[in-house]
Amino acid sequence: MHSSPRKRLYVVLAVLFLLVLWLRAPVAVAWSIFSLPITWNLRSSTFLISRRLDNFDLTFTNYSATRATSLPEHPDVVPPILHHIALGHKPDAEQADWSSARNNCLAYHPGWEAHLWTDEKAAAFINEKFPLLKEMWDGYKYPIQRVDALRYLVLYEYGGVVLDMDLDCRRSLGPLRRFNFTAPAAHPVGFSNGFMMASKRHPFVGELVRNLPVYNWRWFGLPYPTVMFSTGCHYASTIHAQQKSRSDLRILSGTRRNPNLHALNGDVETPLFHHLGASSWHSFDAFLIVSIGKAGSHLLWVFVGLGTFVLVCSWYSMLQLRGVHGGISPFSRRRYSEDGLKRPEELIKCV
Repeated sequence: MHSSPRKRLYVVLAVLFLLVLWLRAPVAVAWSIFSLPITWNLRSSTFLISRRLDNFDLTFTNYSATRATSLPEHPDVVPPILHHIALGHKPDAEQADWSSARNNCLAYHPGWEAHLWTDEKAAAFINEKFPLLKEMWDGYKYPIQRVDALRYLVLYEYGGVVLDMDLDCRRSLGPLRRFNFTAPAAHPVGFSNGFMMASKRHPFVGELVRNLPVYNWRWFGLPYPTVMFSTGCHYASTIHAQQKSRSDLRILSGTRRNPNLHALNGDVETPLFHHLGASSWHSFDAFLIVSIGKAGSHLLWVFVGLGTFVLVCSWYSMLQLRGVHGGISPFSRRRYSEDGLKRPEELIKCV
């Protein structure tokens, strides 16, 4: 007489289990995005560039403004290549301050190979080197997503330095060529993808490329989270936080007196750049998302508590139904990134 309710409960639990199994990848993606305020700072002392760890002058006052190399103290692992991305802008119609900023950067890096990525050059590059990503590339709703994605693609394929068009160089980036990957810290967490340096085919940059299809979501039609979580700084920082070892993924932060010394927020001057602060793609939802982000760690713990409560209750119910007191673990560790997605080298057309 009591078997029918028990069967129904079994069916409900089975359906819930299958639903969780089916949604495990999206849940993992969402979790990684919203847990960044906590995961970013884990073991941060191992990847923040510092005088103690690297004997590196964060103020750059001890380095010549024209120093284009890390030699002789350290080998140069980043090739002398500058990448500027001007998608949606014709070279002869660039903003005057952008053109001046790029020319200043070229002047501080004489002899370096320089690329100005226009729409035509970018499209040809995608078709030749990353044809499997072309459909996703063409389907991006916002132009800034293509800009962000191209940063990772050209940095992986060529190595070198990727610079936003609104970054006016104040000195050479040569002293940083000793690090396999470098990017400036962002506020309050993560790093900015407007300036990145990397060696050619760096594994982490490869992870940024490989995970682009995984994080390619449209967040309720809202521009800001769609861009930030699919290709932007938050996306790149999330992939950074997932790496088992981050000691090679160096972040340029600041000093104790000025922890935001190298942050590229708004119209600011840092030891390396004058950032002109052109963030024209930000829209009405940016303030809301940023406000939520400031309280992100508190909201995260609320969701963690609720999720843990539901999980424990479900586990307890299963134990009661089976009449046992052990042997069941709802905690199975399976990385969503190990689901057979192609590696970066498999996304590249062999030439």
